[in-house]
Amino acid sequence: MLEFRPASARGRADHGWLRTHHTFSFASYLDPAHMGFSDLRVINEDFVRPGAGFGTHPHRDMEIVTVVLDGALEHRDSMGHGEVLRPGEVQVMSAGRGITHSEFNASDREELHLYQIWIRPREEGVEPRYEQRSFDPKMRRGRWQRVVSPDGADGSLWIHQDASLSLGELAEGEGLEYGFGPGRDGWLQVVQGRVRLQERELSAGDGVGIHAEPEISLEGLAPSSTLMLFDLRG
Repeated sequence: MLEFRPASARGRADHGWLRTHHTFSFASYLDPAHMGFSDLRVINEDFVRPGAGFGTHPHRDMEIVTVVLDGALEHRDSMGHGEVLRPGEVQVMSAGRGITHSEFNASDREELHLYQIWIRPREEGVEPRYEQRSFDPKMRRGRWQRVVSPDGADGSLWIHQDASLSLGELAEGEGLEYGFGPGRDGWLQVVQGRVRLQERELSAGDGVGIHAEPEISLEGLAPSSTLMLFDLRG
């Protein structure tokens, strides 16, 4: 079964310095029918003006994954990390028993475009941790590149949950498949471009919940399309 979530149906907010789109309920946007999917709790697409950002704020008991698409994100946290995240890099933060952090657009000229994902952990109160890694974009062209997993397989970043995130890029007319193991579900998020999934066309910002489907098949419909695919507990 496929559960389509069009980009136009997402929650939206415009704070001037921040334009944001919420696939699931978040902050002032509440939709009881869309509180998450499996262990996925948040998929936010953010556009942050130059020099602006999120001041110091707390988190706890959540696995937070950040993927920058354009621009640069400056990160600082209570664990002493001060890093800049750029396109091609992925950041994982286990909030565990509690952290504080800030996130700002590192540029005073260019807009920052990113996706931030929250995943519920398998256990609460773990030791907070932070990790950031660069992934070669060439390794996701026409195939899946695993960037987050429960065990760090294939050079991925690990999280405290039985969930993985893979990135893929498709050229026009190119195909890509993914097989789910028994009892697994998935979520597909179209980041950029346009693709066909099981005879339905999807564009940037569209999402699809995938339940009890052993395999999905995708076809690129734009010169370049970028995809996120989550493999989750059923």
